[in-house]
Amino acid sequence: MAAIGTEIEDDLNLLDAKIKHLKLEYEQYFMGVRKREPQILRAEVQKIVSYYANVPIRNTGHRFKFNNLRARFFSFRRHWEGILRKIEDGRYEKHRFQAELHDRERRSGKADKADKAAAAGAAGKQEVDQLFEAWVGAREATGQKTSGLTREKLEAQLEQQRSALRERLGVADVRFRVVVEEGRAKLKASPVRN
Repeated sequence: MAAIGTEIEDDLNLLDAKIKHLKLEYEQYFMGVRKREPQILRAEVQKIVSYYANVPIRNTGHRFKFNNLRARFFSFRRHWEGILRKIEDGRYEKHRFQAELHDRERRSGKADKADKAAAAGAAGKQEVDQLFEAWVGAREATGQKTSGLTREKLEAQLEQQRSALRERLGVADVRFRVVVEEGRAKLKASPVRN
């Protein structure tokens, strides 16, 4: 920054440009674009304002322009400090809106996961029911005994086989189907790869 006080017209134009730039930087900070408050630029503006507040300005046009710039800066500063207080207290509307939006997204994401898990559980139950009916039907058709067969036993056996095959084959899932080979009903596993 050049020396302050050498040419008042240039300093006032610089002050005007810096106040506009500072306003833009604060708007970006409050919107979350900038991560830090623009304190260095604010200190530079404050330095110019403080210097000319303590120096007599003889030209009426320059004094008028400086007083307008100083009033604008003080107005902005009061506004920014109010927003900073609201942010510290957690009352800033834009941040609350964003926080509520993120909460809704997180909750809907959890709800989607829960819905998917419930749908997968229902689909898995339906798959086990269909598999059990097909297995019992195939055993009856081949003359194998069906006493002692329960859906729960089949489900436990399938889950045990599924986890062993997932680990051994390194696959995401395993599907089962009923086949009849050599006059006997059997369950065959097929890996499901991603």
